[in-house]
Amino acid sequence: MLSQVELDCLQACNACAAACLQCASACMQEVDPKAMTGCIALDLECADICQLAAASIARGGNSRAAICALCAEACETCRIECAKHSMDHCRKCAEACQRCAEACRGMAS
Repeated sequence: MLSQVELDCLQACNACAAACLQCASACMQEVDPKAMTGCIALDLECADICQLAAASIARGGNSRAAICALCAEACETCRIECAKHSMDHCRKCAEACQRCAEACRGMAS
């Protein structure tokens, strides 16, 4: 059974992965998607790491604290990039990244 901290982090990771994938997809539909390549790349990387963290938490993996520390770092980097853009999908992604980074920092400590 997961603790509340683990459950909250798992949910934040899943929500962040979804927001990052939605952001990447929306960025590819922008008028100038080449201008969004940095955002897209960080979105995809963050989503992958969030999914890894969620899986590790769900199975009680021995490396979950280290993975969550990495996830917090990836989320913070993605948040900073998304916050540079005014599109709604980037704003929502930045918010999800912020929540996930905070939850993962709690898991990592």
